[in-house]
Amino acid sequence: MTNSQPLLAVTLGDVAGVGPEITAKMLLDHPALRERARLVVVGDAGVMRAAVSRLGRDPQTVRVVQSPRDATNAPGTIEVFQAGPDLTHVPLGEIHADAGDGSVRFVTTACALARAGEIDGIVTAPLNKAAMHAAGHKWPGHTELLAHEFGVKTFSLVLSAGDLYIFHATTHVSLRDAIDLVTRERLRAVFRLSGAFAKALGRTEDAIAVAGLNPHAGENGIFGTEDAEIIAPAVAEAVAEGINAVGPIPADALFPQAVRGKWKFVIACYHDQGHAPFKSVYGDDGVNITVGLPVVRVSVDHGTAFDIAGQGIAREASLILAAERAAHLAPGWRHVWETAKATTGG
Repeated sequence: MTNSQPLLAVTLGDVAGVGPEITAKMLLDHPALRERARLVVVGDAGVMRAAVSRLGRDPQTVRVVQSPRDATNAPGTIEVFQAGPDLTHVPLGEIHADAGDGSVRFVTTACALARAGEIDGIVTAPLNKAAMHAAGHKWPGHTELLAHEFGVKTFSLVLSAGDLYIFHATTHVSLRDAIDLVTRERLRAVFRLSGAFAKALGRTEDAIAVAGLNPHAGENGIFGTEDAEIIAPAVAEAVAEGINAVGPIPADALFPQAVRGKWKFVIACYHDQGHAPFKSVYGDDGVNITVGLPVVRVSVDHGTAFDIAGQGIAREASLILAAERAAHLAPGWRHVWETAKATTGG
């Protein structure tokens, strides 16, 4: 264990959910992870001590650090950078404005630390959108909040498992709005972003396949004209720019092919088009990466699970994968960011 390892901030998410529990399990029960990265929690020490106690462990393993750089990363410890007031009064498993406010504050604090060069990446436990909105923070989700904090306009939520990456043209909007937001301009931006990511990973030989918006990719206009009038021209423009783009391919053909390994980079047109098949196949084996930020951010691909919060049964597997993926990507993320910024304009 050396200080050359990436220093990752783990934001605690909504303290009424499973975030504190899975964070405690990850840090206390998986010492090998510390060989990959230095880990510091950005959240609330009191909540972490309560979570550790509920797991039947010693709350004294939790200690507060004044700076992320002060973290020793010693096995068997949980080191917390306190972000705001104590939240131990928040009841488990319930929507609470204080929890929603805290979940946003943890993220904005981590972003500030990243901008100051104090950390190398961010790993996020889940937040609850209803609690966040109850606190007056009207963000659709983590991704949009992070983009705002870093001042970027071109970004994409990317689901990943193994070497499969599923970019999204739209995410947290209604299906009706998503259809209107699938424009040539947006698709051009996502092709550039995914192409930049593939280039930074040294994977330019892998094609980027975009799913059709309509059933059967429109079936020659029988089921809608968007695929022919919007997506196909966007693909042609991407190819003209030197991006290895193909499509539109009917989604019910594209995603099974991707799962079997034919495609490594995929663009979904809307949230459930990408999320539903991904979660059905990969479950806890998947993570959520935000591409287009100046630092790596990886998240679990599940929610706050209020129904089981505090019971000690939540699985930490996705959070561990998120931390491992962030540790893997962080050392080379500057190249990802510079490539994306040069390609998309930031």
